[in-house]
Amino acid sequence: MWPFTRCGEDACEIQPRPVTLASSIAALPFLLICISTSILVVRHVFPRLSSDADSRDGEDHVLPTHAPACLRQVHAEHGAKSWRRRGAAWTFGLTVGLAATLGALIMDEIIEVVNADSRNLALRITVPSLLFLLVVLVPWLECRSVVSSAGWSFQRTAKGKLPRVAWGLQTALFMGWLFAFWSVGQAVPEGAMRRTSNWSGSLSEMLTRGCLERIGVVGISLMALLSGFAAVSSPWQAFMDLTTRRKRPVTDADVARKQAGLDTANEMLLTKRHRLQYLERKTSGPQNGASAKGSGLVGKVMGSLRGPTGDEAEMRSLRLEIAGLETMEANLASGVSLLKSHRAATVRASTSIGRILLIPSQLFSLYCVYRIGATTITTIRRAYSPTSSFANTDPINRFLSILARHWDPKLDQLAWARLISFALSGVILLASANSVVQTFHLFAKWTPGLLRQAQANLALVVGQIAATYVISASLLLRSQLPSALGSAVGSVLRGALSPAFVDGWFEGWFLVGSLITAIGIWIGRKLGGDDEWDEYGMEEMGAKMS
Repeated sequence: MWPFTRCGEDACEIQPRPVTLASSIAALPFLLICISTSILVVRHVFPRLSSDADSRDGEDHVLPTHAPACLRQVHAEHGAKSWRRRGAAWTFGLTVGLAATLGALIMDEIIEVVNADSRNLALRITVPSLLFLLVVLVPWLECRSVVSSAGWSFQRTAKGKLPRVAWGLQTALFMGWLFAFWSVGQAVPEGAMRRTSNWSGSLSEMLTRGCLERIGVVGISLMALLSGFAAVSSPWQAFMDLTTRRKRPVTDADVARKQAGLDTANEMLLTKRHRLQYLERKTSGPQNGASAKGSGLVGKVMGSLRGPTGDEAEMRSLRLEIAGLETMEANLASGVSLLKSHRAATVRASTSIGRILLIPSQLFSLYCVYRIGATTITTIRRAYSPTSSFANTDPINRFLSILARHWDPKLDQLAWARLISFALSGVILLASANSVVQTFHLFAKWTPGLLRQAQANLALVVGQIAATYVISASLLLRSQLPSALGSAVGSVLRGALSPAFVDGWFEGWFLVGSLITAIGIWIGRKLGGDDEWDEYGMEEMGAKMS
């Protein structure tokens, strides 16, 4: 698979030099970047992103919310030692580490600190490893998490057998992911991919380049959707939601009442889960298994006519109650998160320094509104002027591209404006992270399953988005670099996305994300009413169920 052959229709390029000890030693800084970044995110970032899973130890053991601190620490340490938790942690760490290494390699291609042979060696290892994680391993773990969140267990049965249904569902989801991922290439027009003159190679090389191009397209689409989500969330939180908070400020009593309802729901859910686990172990015990085995066909027929036993009927009832409590718990958790954010914003706005610090966020929100409007106008203009692009008219993009041109007059100003526009999409997402989280919790109040899936897969999804963003930015950067600078980058990231396709594709998905977010916020506000935190009905329902 590596190194690639570089034979075209007219000629062949010289094969890469063989790996030497000197080039291997010179590539050690990139290995150090990968290892240090992986360890850093595993120790400090992963625990924060997977804090919701601390109450579970990987063996279906759950602690109540009032458990002592020492017991919680032992429980968390036991859960951290499970192979599932360790596998997810190091998969996340390695994904982020390889993404950071790829970013360092691309930057080194421009500033040329390390020699080309060492850089090529590091690229040949980094890119296929990152592709394996993004296309195979991370989706496989995410499919497992989705199945587990749906209520299926991967623990062995009392007879020591593997749960076939759970594994079958995971395999089916993974196959569906592979089909959807490869089908992305059919949605992209042929002219969107700019091939080099020496486009040929083995099947593995073609497969690698196809995966890279699809990841690039998925990355651009994903960042556009997330940027649209953030561009609507930030103005709504800064202006519209601020008006609501001024009408009725959130007090500590509101937060305490909602937190009490959440704690009550957690306790009821924990009690019913323990009861269900006890009944499942009781019905699957050796005595019940022996009696069921010896009953024969006649016994099974008579049992079906009699109906379920007392334990079976109670198990069915418990499963229904647990499903309802999980929905209520997710709804209350979203409400608590929103109330805490609103309370913090109210306290911050009550001080002079807090009001001064609100000015940058409000200016940023105004820029988000401008970007949505300008992108809409550009998309309409593209119908009769295909060369129209928001990246070429945005003042911030133009200013930064002019600075880049002053740094090197040979640079293409319009091309770098396009690259800066894609980079700013990540800045928009990071700058409005708090608003994005609050808007997501608003959606999760009415779609509790969305919150459970997000909490279960948050670390893996964050690592996947970060790596996809780096690969997409690398493909865009490769298309802007001159041939002299893009030699090593082009040897691995061979297919470059055409500028016209990037502009139209990104702006289209950006508007789709903005429209979906605006509709979702409007529906959520209509369903929630004026006072989102004044939800006595749900808490009273929980009290009745107890």
